[in-house]
Amino acid sequence: MFKDKFTEEECNSSLTNIVMGLLFITEGAIPFGAAAPVRAIPSFIVGSALTGSLVGVGMAGIKLMAPHGGIFVIALTSNALLYLLFILIGAVVSGILFGFLRKPLDK
Repeated sequence: MFKDKFTEEECNSSLTNIVMGLLFITEGAIPFGAAAPVRAIPSFIVGSALTGSLVGVGMAGIKLMAPHGGIFVIALTSNALLYLLFILIGAVVSGILFGFLRKPLDK
């Protein structure tokens, strides 16, 4: 998606950034946030807030016995599959929002 809005280098870093995000390492988002902060930061906030509210507020009754997230705490949740689904939902929302907000590349 949105191939006209990301450089080849950014597209090639996608798998690395997915793995880093699952490990709760946020440094992979820094280049995107630095390149387009007005578009990136709100996108990341919306996706993170959505995931946090789905998991943390207890809309699904998930108990998380850790002060942080990522795949390292899956064993500390009361519903691992739903926890992973909520992380995926937040990531997809952030990605789609960022893709829509980001300007197309100059060709």
